[in-house]
Amino acid sequence: MKIIDWYILKRFLVTFLFTLLILIPIAVAIDISEKIDNFLEHADLGFYQVVDEYYKNFIIYYANTFMPLALFIAVILFTSKLSNNTEIIAITNAKVSFTRFLYPYFLGATLITMVSLLMNHFVVPSSSKTRKKFEKEYINSRKQKNELKYINDFSLQLTDSTYIFIRSFNTQSNSGYDFTSEVYNGLKLKSKLVGDNIKFNTKDSVFTLQNWRKRQIYKDRDSIFSGNKLDTVFSFTPKDLIYKSALSQEMPSDELMKFIRISKKRGVKNLNAYLVEFHKRTSLPIASYILTIIAVALAFRKKRGGTGINLAIGVAIMFIYVFLMKISEVLGAVADVNSLLYVWMPNFFFGSLAIYLYYYAKK
Repeated sequence: MKIIDWYILKRFLVTFLFTLLILIPIAVAIDISEKIDNFLEHADLGFYQVVDEYYKNFIIYYANTFMPLALFIAVILFTSKLSNNTEIIAITNAKVSFTRFLYPYFLGATLITMVSLLMNHFVVPSSSKTRKKFEKEYINSRKQKNELKYINDFSLQLTDSTYIFIRSFNTQSNSGYDFTSEVYNGLKLKSKLVGDNIKFNTKDSVFTLQNWRKRQIYKDRDSIFSGNKLDTVFSFTPKDLIYKSALSQEMPSDELMKFIRISKKRGVKNLNAYLVEFHKRTSLPIASYILTIIAVALAFRKKRGGTGINLAIGVAIMFIYVFLMKISEVLGAVADVNSLLYVWMPNFFFGSLAIYLYYYAKK
């Protein structure tokens, strides 16, 4: 690397860190002003616990979320400063092409992308689990706490031949009613177990059925058994009933993919909300390269209005990118669509814009 490369890379990373360190305290200050009443409601909640269990993980989450925005703003600010100081003119007069000029920027974007990928796939999910547990206990309203309490009309494929259905289940008391388990031999029903009530015993991982009836189907006859109480085991737990798309944010990527594979085998119909979360963890960090090209191309030439006009255009572009990203996440979570395509759609659109600006800046 040449001296100019080290100069650009160092100033780029310093500006990026400076921008990130400005955004994080703002987010923390806004959050404190919103939640201070919730903290004061709990006399047993100490300052160290709030910092250790909540704000430490809050900073990890939002530092990762703000990385693309901080990178984009940092590139615009730093490159605009180079342009206004006519340093870029000196660089181009030295026969340095626009492509070669991007080299240190791409090195910086690569470092940020690698950190963001590591955080997205492993660090942030584990951190979010602690943060959301704290929110559930001290911040969220009773309605939010009970959001995952009741599960209605839930069906699950346990094996290739075994299916269960539960009309309603309370995850707090681990009990429910109107339970059905069906075992098939190909397309033919082999046996059917029905219980008016079902309860899971966490101590021995056994399900207890009340007022149960079992129908065993043979080739030439059927047998029906019944009783008041039946202790049995199934290859699922109440935890399998309460997985929601929000909980996918708390699973590291390896655990998330394992859950998706198991759910597919069990016949869960729509897993796109989980797939959106998984694909987003890669698409957003990769956007760092796209946003870097756009930011450099915008600020490469000196404009009337200087840094202000470049920053205004950049913020507008970033707002459109975030808006499209949120729309793509919602559309990608709909059943029977290609979630991968929808999650990457903002990158495809802005990638095309980056290519156009790149060739325009080269002229």
